[in-house]
Order: sequence, then C-alpha cells, then structure tokens
Amino acid sequence: MESTASDVAPLIKQVAGRLLDEVDALLLDIDTAIFEVAPVLAEDPSLAAESRASSRANVLRWLTAMQRRPGEPISRDAPPETLDLARSLVRRGAELDALVQSYRRGQNVAWRRWMDVASASVPARGDLVELLQVSSALMYEYVDGALDAVIRRMQQERRDLLSGALARRAETIRLLLDGAPISADRAGQRLNYDVTGPHIAMVLWSDPPGEVHGMLEQAAGILATAARTRPPLTLPAGTRTLWAWIAVRHEPDVQALRNAMAHDAPMVRAALGPPREGVTGFRRSHAAALAAQRLLAGNPDGEQLTAYRDIEAVALASQDEQRMEEFITSTLGPLCGNDPAQAALRTTLRVYLDEGGNAPRTAERLHTHRNTVLHRIARAETLLGHPATEHRLAVSLALELLHHLGNRTLRNAGQNPA
Repeated sequence: MESTASDVAPLIKQVAGRLLDEVDALLLDIDTAIFEVAPVLAEDPSLAAESRASSRANVLRWLTAMQRRPGEPISRDAPPETLDLARSLVRRGAELDALVQSYRRGQNVAWRRWMDVASASVPARGDLVELLQVSSALMYEYVDGALDAVIRRMQQERRDLLSGALARRAETIRLLLDGAPISADRAGQRLNYDVTGPHIAMVLWSDPPGEVHGMLEQAAGILATAARTRPPLTLPAGTRTLWAWIAVRHEPDVQALRNAMAHDAPMVRAALGPPREGVTGFRRSHAAALAAQRLLAGNPDGEQLTAYRDIEAVALASQDEQRMEEFITSTLGPLCGNDPAQAALRTTLRVYLDEGGNAPRTAERLHTHRNTVLHRIARAETLLGHPATEHRLAVSLALELLHHLGNRTLRNAGQNPA
C-alpha cells in the first residue's frame, strides 16, 4: 500500500487542492445533507452552528493533510469542535444515532465530490483507480477514528451527567418543558426553585462562538442581580448555550438588564421570555425565549439583550420567510438596499416612527442633529414614494424586521442602489 500511495501522491495533492479552493461550497452541501438526516441539529441555532463548525474542522483537517502529506494516514483524534458538538448533543438529550448518521451522510457527500473532482482531473483510468483506492481507505480510516473518539466522549459525558445533580436537574426541567405529569411541589423540591410563582425564562449564548467556559453562568447571575431577584435556575444546553429562569415579583427594567450585560458580560447575548406564572408559564416563557434566540442568533450585529415582548410582532411576521421577504420588498421598495447609506436611512426612519414623528427626540436617540434627521427622512420618503407616516404600520413592521433579523432578510429583497 505504501508504494501505491507514493505513486499517486501528486494526484491526491492535486485533488485536495482543488477541493480546498471550493471548500465553502462543499461544506454547504455537507451541512444541508446532515440537517436532512439529523434534523435535531438544525432545529436550534446553537446546535446548528456547532454542527457546521464540526464539519468544517473535519473537512479542513483531512483535505489539508491530503495536500501537505498526500497518501499518508492522519491522526485519528477528533477536532475540538466535534467534541463540543458531542457534549451538546448529550446535554440536549439527543441520541447517539443522530451523530452517527450525520457523520456518515457528510462522509458520503465529501466522497462523491472527491470522486467527481478526481475523475475530471485524472484522465488515465489506471491512475484514477489507484487514487480512489488509496484515498477512500484514508478517508474511511479517518472518519471511523474521529467518530470513535466522539462516541467515547458522548458516552463519558452521559456517565458524568447520570452520576450527578445536573442529571436530576436536567431531567426535572425537561419533564416540566414536556408537560409531563410532575407536580409543582415535587419539581420545586428537586430544583430548589419555586415553579408556582411568576418567572422569566432566558436563553444565553455566545455569538460568534468562542471560549465561553463559565461565562454564561456568570451572565445569568448578573441578570438575576440586575433584576433584584434570587440566583437563577440554569441548565447547560450545549457548550455555548445556557437556559435559565429567574423568579420575579414584577417585570424588571429591561434597560437596566442591558446596562448590566454590556458592563459585565459583553461577550454574551441573551433573549428573554415574557413574565409568566406557574408551571405553564415556566414552559411558555421558555418557548418564547427560544423563539427569540432563533430569530436573533443569525444577526451578530443585533442587540445584546432582547426581550420577546419587543419582537413579538417580528416573530409572528417572520414565520414564513418567503412571504416576509416579499412583504419587505413591496413595502420598502428601493429603501431595502444593502449599502450603508440606505441602512442609515432605515435606522433613522425606524426611530422617527417609533418616536411618533418627533425629529428632536429622534435626533437625541441617534446622537445626531435635528437637520440630519429631517434630511434623512426626506430622502427615505423619496425612495418610499410616499410620506413616512403613510402606511405607517406596514413600514414600521418592515423596518423592525430588518433591524432585528439583519441583512439575511435582504437576500432576495430589492437591491436597488440609493
């Protein structure tokens, strides 16, 4: 095998180089295939991000090794990104089968693309057969080894969870979220948390993902302190996501929470559910916080802390993505372009409408001059083709969608220059 691998090493290097040049397209195909076979990975933005990071780490490691040391075996240990995904899957209660299927589906997509590029690059049939034999053995060996390492990590993580208080807490919280017949008194005793009173659910995450060990728990405590309530009930929902609940007597000042986060936890983002009471409220507030996170996680330029009540209309309006994009395009017309100048016009118009058409208050919120506000409003009205206050509800909603969801909502929207 060594002599054969040496004979085709230049060809392996050539194919690997071509695939590295188009690796983003390859990874998009792999991610799409993985999410089809393992939808649990696509349902949560944090898990989806970790899955993409795991796929990228594995693909880049193998292709880079094939380019630098073509034909040589690769280390069988798993990249850190794949171990992070393994821990997250265990903490979400996902089955091992989801990970195995995702690995095999991703491997199949990568292998098909490798064969396509090899067939187009190596005209001699004998060389092509040798290249495919050597590279298939190397790819299967690497994937099998990495998968074994990930499975061992998942098994260890599951043993750790089952042996401690975290397992009992996770089990109880999931029973509450699933609507299982567990009494409020029993749940409260196991969690040391009063589930009968009013509470606010929170989802905290790091965006973009980074080294956040301990940071999310700390941020949840910061929010509880700012809300003047007891320490939060928390549950890790992956390596970069935390679910939390705080018991509240009254709705806290959201701006005070934002200030506390900006000062003491600048690398963490948070979505807050509405205050709700009892076991049902525990579940519904959490569902709202998750819905808010799903909307906001794809927009890294969004606000650091967002309350669901502030984006409830956005959440309802964005459930059908195609119709949402059509609504934005038809409502804002040329004003929904991507350039910075139009973004400034939209920001000014959004605040202006929020302030009831008051230019001085708009200028104060935007830290600019009143005349600048008036000039931008006039320019925006020209692009809209009507006064800013006409069709006010529709215009405000379209602007809110763009503000909270970011430029991804403009992918298929109008791109006319200002």
